[in-house]
Amino acid sequence: MIRQVEANGVRLNVAVAGSGPAVLLLHGFPHTWQLWREVLPTLAEQYRVIAPDLRGLGGSSRPADGFDAGTTAADFSALLDALGEPSAAVVAIDLSVAGALLLAAREPERVRRLVLMESLPGGFPAGGPPWWFGFHAVPGLAETILNGHEAEYVGWFLDQGTLGRGVPPEIQAAFTDAYTGPDALRCAFDYYRAMPESVRQVNAARLTVPTMAIGAHPIGAALEKQLRPIADDLVGQVLPGCGHLIPLDRPRELLDLLLPFLARDILSGCR
Repeated sequence: MIRQVEANGVRLNVAVAGSGPAVLLLHGFPHTWQLWREVLPTLAEQYRVIAPDLRGLGGSSRPADGFDAGTTAADFSALLDALGEPSAAVVAIDLSVAGALLLAAREPERVRRLVLMESLPGGFPAGGPPWWFGFHAVPGLAETILNGHEAEYVGWFLDQGTLGRGVPPEIQAAFTDAYTGPDALRCAFDYYRAMPESVRQVNAARLTVPTMAIGAHPIGAALEKQLRPIADDLVGQVLPGCGHLIPLDRPRELLDLLLPFLARDILSGCR
């Protein structure tokens, strides 16, 4: 079921399915909640799955600001409040990782378990961030150049993120539609423009909740290495032969990691 939920001053487009302990699924760029389409039904057999479009992206409203990690962490907390969930297991990839980490660091009572995949500002392997980080970060540039060419740009990311295997045509079409138009692109790139502030916020964080870091090509174990100094309870995993778009590229393998890690909630009788 798709719902519109007011949270922290924005309207979030949210897919909600299943019942049980809450699991919050958070996407990145260039995705929407449909990034989780292949894993959501299985998770919904045991959990109440909550998968929003991030602020400014997909079917959510497009504010003028608030794309730093601290503000998105507040979005996630307010979303749980609005849906009547005191706590959740949180699973995040790409752009949403920093906000998910800050939610767990600032409100550990709200995050039973934390799964972070593939990216955290400042945690790139040798050679620095990919070229598009700089391109996206220049105010007004990328949305001007890409206007009218969104399908080609989104398609390139989806192809790279699956090591050439691609995604189902209907998913590609949904992602392309979500990032079409200057304002949609502006919101996406404002996450990159807010990264210096997000890095400052993350650098002051400490994780005490049970955390899993999952890597794939080309990040590998870089995220785990970055989290080690700040996480009290961390396990690291790398999915071989998997591209950056983990939930669509290797959904079964991802579930094989998620289900045992999340199952401790059920075993402990957590709601």
